Amino acid sequence: MLRLKVIAFLMGLQFGYTKFCCFLCEWDSRDKKNHYIKKEWPKRESQMPGQKNFVHPSLVNSVMIILPSLHIKLGLFKNFVKALDKNGAGFYYLKESSPRVSDSKIKEGILVGPQIRALTGDGKFEDMLSQIEKSA
Repeated sequence: MLRLKVIAFLMGLQFGYTKFCCFLCEWDSRDKKNHYIKKEWPKRESQMPGQKNFVHPSLVNSVMIILPSLHIKLGLFKNFVKALDKNGAGFYYLKESSPRVSDSKIKEGILVGPQIRALTGDGKFEDMLSQIEKSA
């Protein structure tokens, strides 16, 4: 998380929960109905202070920023868990296989690396998923 705060600082982005919080695209954090439907969000064309959460001029070029693979992996899995059918067998198996994790954390997809590795390597978890969930 600290890395993303540093990236936001270098890019001149406003801190905190903002509408356009991605420095690469114009992903709208308040457009909840399209988060799992819309696949491509428009790329940021300009980074003008005062527009779309930019408060300062950028200190570095956005092309020079490389996101760590762990952050990408955690984000993808979080989105996957949030999109699971909450009444399905896959979600139930996820809850049963992680008894020490609270229900609210599971619903929000907040899992750590070892838990994700255990689930992705578990063939039984994959068998519990529906065809649409498997393709995701």
